Amino acid sequence: MTGGRLYVGTSGFAYPGWAPAFYPAGTRGNGLLPAYAARLAAVELSGTYYRQPSVAQAEAWAGRVPPAFRFTVKLLRTGSLRAYATDPTGTLPWLTAPLAAFGDRLATAFFRIPTGQARDDGRLAGLLAAWPAALPLAVEAQDPSWHVDETHTLLRAAGATLVVTETDDEPEPPLTVTGPFLYLRLRRTLYGTADLDAWAARLEPFLADGRDAYVFFRHDERGATPGYAASLAARLPEYAPGGDPAPQTEDRT
Repeated sequence: MTGGRLYVGTSGFAYPGWAPAFYPAGTRGNGLLPAYAARLAAVELSGTYYRQPSVAQAEAWAGRVPPAFRFTVKLLRTGSLRAYATDPTGTLPWLTAPLAAFGDRLATAFFRIPTGQARDDGRLAGLLAAWPAALPLAVEAQDPSWHVDETHTLLRAAGATLVVTETDDEPEPPLTVTGPFLYLRLRRTLYGTADLDAWAARLEPFLADGRDAYVFFRHDERGATPGYAASLAARLPEYAPGGDPAPQTEDRT
């Protein structure tokens, strides 16, 4: 395979209510992740934002997926606030310690600058300086004050990836590249055929240039969003992880 790899998934996987729209009927418990990984190439672990995973839990998750599957791990909210606001050097080793248990199935740590935190270049620089050099980092900064060139310059200098988020209020955001891969969160309520075609067209030049891309749709109650993920991956099968074309699926629009 030439070019980068496209890892598409959703924010979280532990949703029994996605059966039978996405999961086979009756899929529950430890069967959810293997069923998810049979159809999608990556997951953004969102529960880890509220509860720090143990090493045993990380090892168990990694053991239930194939080698080409990838996890991104949303770091604990309280630990992230402490690392950003007061003590990055003291907090980050503890906050990131469980991630080694994912082994080569870990794509990146996902660090969210807490909601309501306006731009502070000094705090961001301190966080980036203390960040473990060998651990890939994706940063989401939600406050609009962060959406400036100065933020992008700090992230580029540290080799950190800016998380790009699309919402109903802010569709089609610019794909600002600051790190070695793209990280895109698609949070609109609905994605039709034209929307998925447009995103495939936007992503393809980056993939063709050799850059990996991680794309995650939001969680929903009825299981439509994993269908969007599978449909987007099917539009770019030549960039499927492992070199195997993604399975063709019908759009759920």
